Amino acid sequence: MNHLQLPIDAVLPKLLDSLQDDVNAVLIAEPGAGKTTRVPLALLDQPWLLGKKMIMLEPRRLAARSAAQFMARSLGEQAGETVGYRVRLDTRIGPRTRIEVVTEGVLTRMLQEDPALEQVGAILFDEFHERHLHGDLGLALCLQSQALLRDDLRLVVMSATLDAEPISELLGGAPVIRSEGRVFPVSTNYAPSRVVGRIEPQMGRTILEALRAHEGDVLAFLPGVAEIRRTARWLVEAGLESHIRIEELHGSLPLEKQDTAVSPCQEGERKVVLSTSIAESSLTVQGITIVVDSGLMRVPRFSPRTGMTRLETVAVSQASADQRRGRAGRLAPGVCYRLWTEQEQPYLPAQSEPEILEADLASLALELAVWGIQDPLELEWLTAPPAAAYEQAISLLLQLKAIDKSGKPTNTGTRMAHFGLHPRLGAMILQAAERGYSRAACQLAALLSERDLLPQERNVDIQLRLDLLYRLTGRDGSSEKGGRSDHPGSAAAYRIIAQADQWERIAGQVKTVTNAISQVESIPAKLAGQTMPLGVLLAYAYPDRIAQRRSDGRYLLANGRGAVLPELQPLSRSAYLTTCELDDAGTESRIRLAAELTLNDIEQYLSGYVTSEDVVEWDSASQAVRARKRVRLGSIIMKESPLQQPDENQVADTLLAAIRQAGFVMLPMSKQALQLKARMKLMALSGEDWPDASDESLLNTMEQWLKPHIYGMKSRSDLQKLPMLQLLEGKLSWKQKQELDEQVPTHITVPSGSRIPVDYSDPESPVLAVRLQELFGMKDTPRLARGRLPVTLHLLSPSQRPVQVTRDLRSFWESAYFEVKKDLKGRYPKHYWPDDPYTAAPTNRAKPRQP
Repeated sequence: MNHLQLPIDAVLPKLLDSLQDDVNAVLIAEPGAGKTTRVPLALLDQPWLLGKKMIMLEPRRLAARSAAQFMARSLGEQAGETVGYRVRLDTRIGPRTRIEVVTEGVLTRMLQEDPALEQVGAILFDEFHERHLHGDLGLALCLQSQALLRDDLRLVVMSATLDAEPISELLGGAPVIRSEGRVFPVSTNYAPSRVVGRIEPQMGRTILEALRAHEGDVLAFLPGVAEIRRTARWLVEAGLESHIRIEELHGSLPLEKQDTAVSPCQEGERKVVLSTSIAESSLTVQGITIVVDSGLMRVPRFSPRTGMTRLETVAVSQASADQRRGRAGRLAPGVCYRLWTEQEQPYLPAQSEPEILEADLASLALELAVWGIQDPLELEWLTAPPAAAYEQAISLLLQLKAIDKSGKPTNTGTRMAHFGLHPRLGAMILQAAERGYSRAACQLAALLSERDLLPQERNVDIQLRLDLLYRLTGRDGSSEKGGRSDHPGSAAAYRIIAQADQWERIAGQVKTVTNAISQVESIPAKLAGQTMPLGVLLAYAYPDRIAQRRSDGRYLLANGRGAVLPELQPLSRSAYLTTCELDDAGTESRIRLAAELTLNDIEQYLSGYVTSEDVVEWDSASQAVRARKRVRLGSIIMKESPLQQPDENQVADTLLAAIRQAGFVMLPMSKQALQLKARMKLMALSGEDWPDASDESLLNTMEQWLKPHIYGMKSRSDLQKLPMLQLLEGKLSWKQKQELDEQVPTHITVPSGSRIPVDYSDPESPVLAVRLQELFGMKDTPRLARGRLPVTLHLLSPSQRPVQVTRDLRSFWESAYFEVKKDLKGRYPKHYWPDDPYTAAPTNRAKPRQP
């Protein structure tokens, strides 16, 4: 065993003592402390382990393999003996293996197969601060297993930068053990000003500056593979010295190239390792004393609004920046160059967002359903799944028939989970397997799970990628031949084929899919032996992203969103596409990957997704109800024809809905009808014993008073035949009509004998416009609605022009009248202007008639 002392050794006794008394513990150890490789070995001989296995989770495959190999070497063994690992497409596990280092998805599969983990005594969650989705899920499942099935199962959460208190509380008040790291001094140089434009030239210049100023190798952090390759090209063109080699380090590299990147240089050599955040933690890159940090990282962001995930380049958190900086001080004093200013540093987020807050939760929702959880809040989470994204995930699982309406997994959903990939791709494999096309589906699923083999290709046709895959590997859907190994994409291509073969073996274990997805139908005999179109295979995974070409060349997706091809290309003429990769910017997504789909494909293979419906709806352009028979696939209308005999009740309801939206302007409201409506509303305001006659109430109760009279009508012009005055009167009983005429009359007879109409345009302030001389002898203002409301008097001159507005006639006679009289007498000298309006005779003439 390696006896080199590491800082973690000082706290191992405390950790071991804690785990004797408690089943859970939190270990906070700074970078370089040695927690990843020392803790599992220290726990191996503990009495509570009793010969059982130990599982340690690593967020990344490279770190998992490196940690297992390092621990195996320290025992004088090879990986696969006492210490082994399990990562995607690479497993080193033997019958004597006691420590398994696995990536997070592997633990989920182990839990689903054996929820009690009978052969496991402890689970270590390493680098938990990275907060990957499967790490959070694995911990939540382990906590429930511990609570219900295995009260002796030890759980240890290990991290360098995690806030320990919340996780300690989640683990039932677990003790927190802290260790100082063995990090050598690292000086930090900030950029003098903000980087504007592309990052690669500045990265290249900074790397060259660092190589000239310092000894040792360089680890440069960039957000993605494209930036890595552009920076490498810039360095080569800048004339990098021949003894300095450039290495890439990212998840899509072959394992041997990853190993080369982290291995020490030969004598006299130096290296520049251009890496994504894969090298941020759990990994020591030999020889590194210089870190150049772009300050950027690429993260997936899921949009519940669109149901799509996009990769977004964001600023790193302060915790991640410190982790990166620490890479320069693992083995010796170092230096870190940061491509942001010192003034920007305090504004970086303290921690990165947990992936569970930003990711597509479809896989998580399927795992929970298979676990037996219908509400995620049944589990204990450090961060609970967001409700909107989780609801979107459940909706997708229902569409894929992975769960039933009660949230329980179907047999198909359970089988989908065995693949350990996104439910969409699992659904595609299962549906294709039932028809005998599992190989093509598995290869397509593996192709979609990797980075694009043609990242610079503007043609979005996925057939080009599949053709390249076959050329590079010598494999097609049914044969195996020798391929090319000199192409830059060869390693990724062989990895895709290896993954596809693994999924094909899993698919082959299911000969007949019971309780299959309802859209699956028996393949027609005449199609047997044919190759299934790529567009159909993709449609099994992305039924909501089937797209129909519009007349202007844009596309309508089955989920209702718009989409557009980025430029004119061969697929631009296709009437239908299945799109599998889009961005979610704006109202119309840009299509990035797609395959052609024909109407015949839909009819032959996808008829289960097609529905037929009778649609009765209001056409605002023609102002009429239109009844159509539609054949549709989601929001896509594939065929439409007139419906000859629509349901008359549905037509009537559609008319009512149109009236409700537009209001009474849709109806032939005569002046008398409008007045009646206003009078009814005023009466309703005067007492609770009268029905509500507001516009809102009348529109909401049209089923009772209007609907019986519109059967047979289909348009706004038909509605103009309605006798609205009689229909509104029909809402009133005989007694109510009598009271309405008495309390809210259409006319008021004034002292002159004239019958003056009342204006009810404003029901709360009815107006009586009358010549002042006709009111002589009237002492008080007339009142309506059981005396509750005085009318508003518009007192007119002989020429019918208003001279006064009042609701208090007595006050007018006693004060304002004399000033008005003086003015009117001068303008209308032939008219009658008495001194006492109370005793004067009213008249509708210039002067009252002589008796």
